[in-house]
Amino acid sequence: MPFDGFTAKDFQVFAIPDFPGRMAAVRGHIQPKLFALAEEIAPGLAPIVGSEAFPHVAKHMRRTVNPPDDTWVAFGPEKRGYKKAPHFKLAISRHCIRFLFEMGPEYADKAKWVRAWERETGRLAGQLRKRAGLGWYKNEHDEEPAALLASLSLQEIGGLAGELPRRKDGQLVLGRRLDPAEVLRLKPAAFVQAALATFGDLALLYRLR
Repeated sequence: MPFDGFTAKDFQVFAIPDFPGRMAAVRGHIQPKLFALAEEIAPGLAPIVGSEAFPHVAKHMRRTVNPPDDTWVAFGPEKRGYKKAPHFKLAISRHCIRFLFEMGPEYADKAKWVRAWERETGRLAGQLRKRAGLGWYKNEHDEEPAALLASLSLQEIGGLAGELPRRKDGQLVLGRRLDPAEVLRLKPAAFVQAALATFGDLALLYRLR
């Protein structure tokens, strides 16, 4: 099934208060679009990162009471899962869609990655601050960035990855958000290109070693 775009009703799914109702809507309305996006984005992402990018649509299998505030498709270098490696994520929630790069707590080499981040801070900051709309998110589920990267100093950007080795649940989340009105103005092909453009802006982090 080709991706035919998001609608206003897709965002309203996350206003459904009860667990069964919201989960049914996520599975019936949102997941098919995420699977379709996976098929369209993954081939375009591979040349950007220089290797195959495997898609993973969130299933929320562990949830039984509290409905999710967002859902997503993630793209990473491993076929069996995405959480143990740096990955990209396209997430939809009540008030936005976010194109994200994430480094999570399950990544085994995060201390080594943070050293590379600190060593390359000057180069990374120089490139990231030029990309309009890129922000730093305190948490992967936050709809609003805590700060835009363009507003941060070199020292502040250098310190963003510090929580990864210091905290058991430390994470680094950077990306760009689109309001529903922006999403609805984009034709499906343009939306896919917007996602790939943001992932391209963040690809230097995905390849960082």
